[in-house]
Parts: sequence; structure tokens; C-alpha cells
Amino acid sequence: MKKTFKIIGFSLLGIFVLIFIILTLFLFTNNKPLPEGIQGEEADQLAREMLESLSYDSYKNTEYIEWTFRGKTQYQWFKNQGRCTVIWENVEVELNLIKKEHSLVFLDETQYNGPDKINIINKALSKFNNDSFWLVAPFKVFDSGTERRLVKVENENDALLVTYTKGGNTPGDSYLWYLNNESIPISYEMWVQKYPLGGIPATWEEWITTSRGAKLPQLHKIWFYELKLGSVQGI
Repeated sequence: MKKTFKIIGFSLLGIFVLIFIILTLFLFTNNKPLPEGIQGEEADQLAREMLESLSYDSYKNTEYIEWTFRGKTQYQWFKNQGRCTVIWENVEVELNLIKKEHSLVFLDETQYNGPDKINIINKALSKFNNDSFWLVAPFKVFDSGTERRLVKVENENDALLVTYTKGGNTPGDSYLWYLNNESIPISYEMWVQKYPLGGIPATWEEWITTSRGAKLPQLHKIWFYELKLGSVQGI
């Protein structure tokens, strides 16, 4: 019996060592340094071409956008009114994006004003900041505090590096946008505080055109993982 336990123990140790080696190699081979780029008119022009391809004017005039994030959190965003309904589990937050202290919290459909109200509002705001970025990030390349750089990538193609120096949950994050021949985003690489690796790739796929004419994505793939935004609607 002792011999059997020793064999099992050595086998498990071997498996853990193998997993550790694989993870170390994965981290080493997939960790990229933040690329250098050139700020200026060429970078800004590439950003404008991307906005035009996605019909930025139509996006600005879009009043309402609805989507889900990973099938867990629902969003009903009244964009031009500065408010969004955020729903997860038994929680519903009528989030005021202009004055968050005016937000309303409901637990099991009953209004809640208890001691955790501000924490729930902050969680809803954090969710909105993160999850809406996966929906409308291309439209934020000229937000206040952004820096744009032109980066030469494979085959001397142009890519757009956007760095957010302020705002959102994690200022300082950078994204390298890859565009197709029609200047529509097909993917980006991320250098963000929440991930230990630099240059994590994520696709931007299944673009739909809203009734207003703006283009929005419904799917991202990060290596082998699919991040779905549900059936996106915009009015």
C-alpha cells in the first residue's frame, strides 16, 4: 500500500512539474513588450479611417444599446441620456453615469438603500466600464487622455496603438489595433494591468449594423476562449 501511495505521489508531482514547465514556457513565449510607435497626423488619420468605417456619426446619434456580457450581465444603455440598467443575478442597478450617487439599486426587484448600496453601485459602474469597452472601444480612440501611435507590423502594415492615460478602471492600458483593408478592426493586442502577459490577442468579430447605421461586434476570441456579447441591438 505504501509503495502504491509513493507511486501515486511521484506521478502527481511529475504532472505538477510538467504543468509548471508548460505554463512557464507559455508565459515566456507569449509575453510581448509594448511596441514603440510614432505619434502625429498619420496615427490620427488611421484612427479617423477606423471611425469612418464603423460610422462614428451614426454611433454618436445612437440613443439605446442593449447587450449581454458572457451571458451573465445584461445591459440596457440609454447612451445619450447618460444612464444604463445593469442586471446580474438578483441585482438590478439603474446606473446614473453622470452622477452615480443618484443611481438606484434593486435586490430581488425591491429597492435597496442599505449600507452596501454604494458598493453595489461601484460594482455596477466597474462592470459597465469593462464590459462596454468590449463593445464600443473603437469609438473611444479620441477620448480625453488618449494617445495614438502608428506602429509598423508584419509586412510593413500599419497598426494603431492607443494608450489611455486616464479614465476608466485602469488608466495606462494600451491596445494595438489591427485593421482590414476596409479599416474595420479585426483584432487587438492588449497591455493591461489586469493581465500578467503583454500583447494578449483578442479578435473583434460578428459585426452587426444597428438601425442607426453604426457597426458593433458580438464576439471576441482570446486564444481558445470565446467572449460573447449576446444579440447586440442599437437604436
